[in-house]
Amino acid sequence: MKIGIIISSNDAETSWNALRYANFCIGQKDEVKIFLIGKGVEYQRISTEKFNTALQAEKLLQSGGKILACGTCIESRNQEGTQMCPINTMKDMYEIIKESDKVVTF
Repeated sequence: MKIGIIISSNDAETSWNALRYANFCIGQKDEVKIFLIGKGVEYQRISTEKFNTALQAEKLLQSGGKILACGTCIESRNQEGTQMCPINTMKDMYEIIKESDKVVTF
């Protein structure tokens, strides 16, 4: 199954749970793509020891999951795109939603 996950929260626990869910789905042999939008592009900044979003994202990428992020949202926060938070567009989010069997938002 193809799972699309949209993360728009900069709450550490919420983002951590979204990424844990993504890793669980990959463990179930699902294809997972995450799109970060709005405050969601801050997930690396909000990583804590208890809610280690960066570690969960690394696991996801190493397991074949994909992370895409809204370029406008990144730029509006004076951030730069990275491998773990690459600059993408609304068209990319549209494609994730269009091709996914299920979409979950956090």
